[in-house]
Amino acid sequence: MKCDIFDLSQHKTKKQISRSKLTDISSDKKTKTMQQKNSLKSRLLQRSSLALMLVVMITAGVVAPVVRADQYDEQIQALNESNAQAGNAASDLQSQANTYQAAVNQLQVQIDAVQAQIYANQAEQAKIQQEIIDKQAQLDQQRALLAGDVKAMYVEGEMSAIEMLATSNNLSVYVDKQEYRNAVQKKIQDSLVKIAKLQSDLKIQKTQVDQLIANQQSQQAQLAASRAEQANMLAYTQAQKDQFTQQISANSSKIADLKRQQIIANARYNIGPAGTGVACGGGYPAKWCERGQDTVLDNWGMYNRECVSYTAFKAHADFLAGRNSRDMPYWGGVGNANQWDDNAIAAGIPTDSSPTPGSIAISNAGYYGHAMYVEQVGTINGQQAVYVSQYNASLDGRYSEGWRYTTGLVFLHF
Repeated sequence: MKCDIFDLSQHKTKKQISRSKLTDISSDKKTKTMQQKNSLKSRLLQRSSLALMLVVMITAGVVAPVVRADQYDEQIQALNESNAQAGNAASDLQSQANTYQAAVNQLQVQIDAVQAQIYANQAEQAKIQQEIIDKQAQLDQQRALLAGDVKAMYVEGEMSAIEMLATSNNLSVYVDKQEYRNAVQKKIQDSLVKIAKLQSDLKIQKTQVDQLIANQQSQQAQLAASRAEQANMLAYTQAQKDQFTQQISANSSKIADLKRQQIIANARYNIGPAGTGVACGGGYPAKWCERGQDTVLDNWGMYNRECVSYTAFKAHADFLAGRNSRDMPYWGGVGNANQWDDNAIAAGIPTDSSPTPGSIAISNAGYYGHAMYVEQVGTINGQQAVYVSQYNASLDGRYSEGWRYTTGLVFLHF
């Protein structure tokens, strides 16, 4: 349901050659044309897909051969297919990249959680260490106080029990001294036990915290290694995706350039430029013309602002005006321009190589072909020509008018 504009003055399709009633080409010329086409196909098969970029270019003084206009469609189609494949690959890689990114994010959350635990345990470690220091200071202070008591006991311990009893005022004083001495000894023993127990507990607690921190740091290192691995996979996947994206961008630039050259090639087969024209023209209804190209279907199943939609409208308008004996059939789904002559034959609509005002001119060249409405018939430079109105001649969905030779065209008479 789309169309391209090309002329077959230098190339005829196999379908046209098979219709003897549509052309007056001699049998010898048919054979020659078929041989040329087969030879060209053979050469094309021997080239790589990149070598099929058949354009007119001058490089280092070497001029490339002039190509057929319809070959641009082959190249554009190949690039579009390449872009579709690259797009699918890029989409798959993006899905992988999303998976890797999710893994990286999850690992980072775990790393942060372990780091928070490490910070908490390090704070506990510092607290225990400070308690050890504080307890040690208290013990040092206690030892200093006890030192005096021990010294006094040592001095008194040089006297015998009889001497202590003799120097005491009475028996009760002696007993008090003995009890004090025993009490001091017990206090010293209790302090030493307490010191040993406290130091042992603090050391065990500190060892446990030290081990916990070491385990957490090891866990954090493993998580960091896993995160680094996922990040590397993410970077690699993203780089591959970027390559496909660059390929799509490069192909899109090539497609734009091919379309530009295609328009230039089309112009060679017209008598003068096709004209830019306004977006809407030829009486084409606003409900189809004032919408974006290929956004809606017309009454005959054709995409709007395509050449076939316009010619379907013109054929129907002529039928309503009594200028045609047949109305435009519904050809949705099989309505590309290069299908119209086959559809017409199947529907009993006359087709030939003789143009008349109001007939529909069909070019079978290109991927879609091209359809035009014949406004008038004339002769230019001794060669038959038709003045046509059309849409999408410049692949922009716009209306235009212009003369073109009739060579290679098929005319449908509704």
